[in-house]
Amino acid sequence: MVTTVEIGKPVLSPEEGGQLAQAVSDPGVIEFETRLQNLLSQTRKVQLGDLILDPAKSADSIPTTLTRYISALIQADRPAEAETLQQVHDKVVDNPNFGGLGLVEGVKATAHQHSEAIFLVEAWLDAITSREREREYLSFLKTPATGTKPMTLAEKIFAQHVIGERPPHGLKAGDVVRVGVDWILASELSWQGMARTYKELGSPGIWRNDRFWLAGDHVYHPAVASNPKIKAFLDAAEKAKNEFKLTEYQGMNYTIMHTEFVRERVEPGMLAIGSDSHTCSGGAVGSLSLGLGTADVMMALALGETWFRIPESISIELIGEPQTGMTGKDVILHILGELKRNTVAAERIVEFRGEGLQYLSCDARFAICNMCTEFGAISGIFVPDSITYNYITRRRRKANRQNSLYFRPDANAEYSGEYTIDLSKVEASVAVYPNPDDVVPVSEKAGLKLDGVFIGACTTTEEELVLAALVLKVGLEKGLPIAKGKRHYVPGSLPVLEKLKELKLLEVYEAAGFTRGPPGCSFCVGLSAEKASEGEAWLSSQNRNFQNRMGKGAFGHVTTAIICAASSFSLTITSPAEFLKDIDMEFFRRYSPLGVMEYTPIDYVEPDLTSKPGPPIETTTAAVTNANVSNEGSQKQVDKISSKVVILGDFIDTDAVCSTTCKAARAKD
Repeated sequence: MVTTVEIGKPVLSPEEGGQLAQAVSDPGVIEFETRLQNLLSQTRKVQLGDLILDPAKSADSIPTTLTRYISALIQADRPAEAETLQQVHDKVVDNPNFGGLGLVEGVKATAHQHSEAIFLVEAWLDAITSREREREYLSFLKTPATGTKPMTLAEKIFAQHVIGERPPHGLKAGDVVRVGVDWILASELSWQGMARTYKELGSPGIWRNDRFWLAGDHVYHPAVASNPKIKAFLDAAEKAKNEFKLTEYQGMNYTIMHTEFVRERVEPGMLAIGSDSHTCSGGAVGSLSLGLGTADVMMALALGETWFRIPESISIELIGEPQTGMTGKDVILHILGELKRNTVAAERIVEFRGEGLQYLSCDARFAICNMCTEFGAISGIFVPDSITYNYITRRRRKANRQNSLYFRPDANAEYSGEYTIDLSKVEASVAVYPNPDDVVPVSEKAGLKLDGVFIGACTTTEEELVLAALVLKVGLEKGLPIAKGKRHYVPGSLPVLEKLKELKLLEVYEAAGFTRGPPGCSFCVGLSAEKASEGEAWLSSQNRNFQNRMGKGAFGHVTTAIICAASSFSLTITSPAEFLKDIDMEFFRRYSPLGVMEYTPIDYVEPDLTSKPGPPIETTTAAVTNANVSNEGSQKQVDKISSKVVILGDFIDTDAVCSTTCKAARAKD
């Protein structure tokens, strides 16, 4: 819901004011308005005077109160504050399944809704101040500056974010640069490590409270919420929310961290850093999104910057049109099977381009970029196009679609390798336990008995969940028997769950014998309530099939949600071919953005290598003015550092460094 405010219109007429004065006021709304006035005055030095009535005489509801203040701020020529309160308004009236508070005009708010609304006002007003101290990365050129060398897509995004003297001729692999960041990501699991580093740094504060995406997905689950260790993760995340005044925090089990970050937040041309290896999912929308260790990510969160040695890139040109039912997951499994893991992509960025992109939705691109880490890459990124543009412009909130920069690689950019993948040759396949690149046609494993089927994890997008449901519907309509065994699915976020509900597909999963878990990593990490038992064999649409990944002693084969759905009836690996013949593709085309979108010409831009970023930002934001910085602790000298040495080998995954039972397979020679 978006409220339109007419500029120049009086906030309230004398007659309207008199009517409100006679009305019975809601004490909670009076308190909210009083806090709102105080926050505007204290944090933004805004005094609205006669433009606003006395709170005791004007209390109505939180949404209408915000609307009046938005109008008053426009009249007072305070556009930043007006726009910010509009964001708060839109959030408080939005459906809780989309991250809102669900406030309805005329319905009294609960105590929790009141406190959360006040929190949002305070957090978003603090965000204005943090943005004002931020460096500017949105200046650009329409054509390359004279003398600029050809650059890859990744090099252009890095160049756009360089701090200090920008290289006039552009960047190349091997250059070492300081760069500013646009977003920081963490899960409740990785935040625990980041929080330790934060404390060791003396609790310096964070660079922006509106650009830290902290999601509860890895270990928190309602079924084990009372477990002290699990509760500690929740408490640490909630402490971060309140201490930093996080505008984007949605709590536990709202989304898998990458799902709603890519669907609703990160934009083309942005540089995002996350403490999770699947941060590379952001490349689906043309952002350069990279996973780093928790200490490195915490430093970037505190400073708003980090450093990189520019990595090499490879280019994968996608040609041809995929067959019906082939998804982004099929494509990345095909690439893993063809090019193999930790080979051509190892320690490099993978850039996807070519005429085949027109057949790949942003959901398909998400799955491909998501599994670039299994490919061995630092990240994956798609050249943004009209499909990207339409995806971004459909977002719910304006603030998350107005900072995009559309870059593309130069025709003669230098790559470490260039490869071509024909999408028409992609076929249904399975990555056999325990190697993501041991990819074989599904026909080779047909009939293999299973104890369970799992559809979920960050790599399983809304699009795949819809297609899987349509496959299940075909099987149900054919009257296929449902074998005894385990079937479980987990939508990637509450908004995805809401879409499945709208499409009446939840009942399809239920009829097919699937249980449903809350949004989270679930079986894909096997760290919480949902995991496979020792000795069980599972077919899963997750991204990793390493030893012990789904649970200690369990065996997990990785494939698509469609193949999982086809295999769920007999609990044997089954080709989806017979199901796809009867699938309701007209239903899917009506649902799919590719079925309804119009082509939009893209105005590609070039990095501005001549612009000079502003002075270094302060490390302590207004949101953490109470942080306790200990100079004594930060200057303490250590005579000897002692620890255990762990030899991990080359090309390790996060599974090799996290404290779990999971083991990543060694790279092949």
